[in-house]
Amino acid sequence: MNTKDSNHLPLIIKKLHKSYKIDSDTVDVLEDINLTVRPGEFISIVGASGCGKSTLLRLIIGLEKNYQGQILHGDKPIKGPSSDRGMVFQQARLFPWLTVEKNIEFGIVGKLSEVEKTKIIEEHIELVGLKGFEKAYPHQLSGGMQQRVSIARALVNRPDVLLLDEPFGALDALTRINMQQEILRIWQAEKTTMILVTHDIDEAIYLGDRVLVISNRPGKIKKNIPVELSRPRERSDYDFVRIRKEIYREFFTQEEKNLEYFI
Repeated sequence: MNTKDSNHLPLIIKKLHKSYKIDSDTVDVLEDINLTVRPGEFISIVGASGCGKSTLLRLIIGLEKNYQGQILHGDKPIKGPSSDRGMVFQQARLFPWLTVEKNIEFGIVGKLSEVEKTKIIEEHIELVGLKGFEKAYPHQLSGGMQQRVSIARALVNRPDVLLLDEPFGALDALTRINMQQEILRIWQAEKTTMILVTHDIDEAIYLGDRVLVISNRPGKIKKNIPVELSRPRERSDYDFVRIRKEIYREFFTQEEKNLEYFI
């Protein structure tokens, strides 16, 4: 886990419950979520489709406002979006008519001089490894490069917390592995708290200090699994495989011998 300065704050969730009204029915999405994320921690979240993982991120970022319980950044309730929390989605969501540097500039909050903006943009282009592509348009970039721009834009205000909603899900396998290494490098450099939602169990273990397993809807934290492995991690290591099996057991009810065969 990264260690952040004392002015950075934990994220605290207490007795969170979220439901939606669909026609005359009430659908419970999340139930009794209790979680403390320490400053500089990297949390991975896994669970079946529809269990509420992405809804949880939307609540933390402040896009969803009707819920029961508490979501606190330090001692302050989260009431809406803020520059101290950034988010990266599965699709890069770049403006096709803007260059790389202009897409990143779009994320800057607050009144800054042109000199200050230019400095911040240059720093973040270098951070995500896109130096030389400042004037490129999204259609001239690969999927991985587009996602790097999205990450730079989300980090441009130096947020305490970066939320990652399946950010590599649309990438090919090799690019995905490369981006996993890149996000670790950025996390270690920036010391930003990161919360990742993913369907990839190996990705969750490779990146996370902890892996939270969310139950089927209504989503609850079924298991909180610490990943006490040194970095860089090897997916073939005994303890990595052991944690993978532990997570898979939460999803499957096969006999142990069958589980051993498939994992």
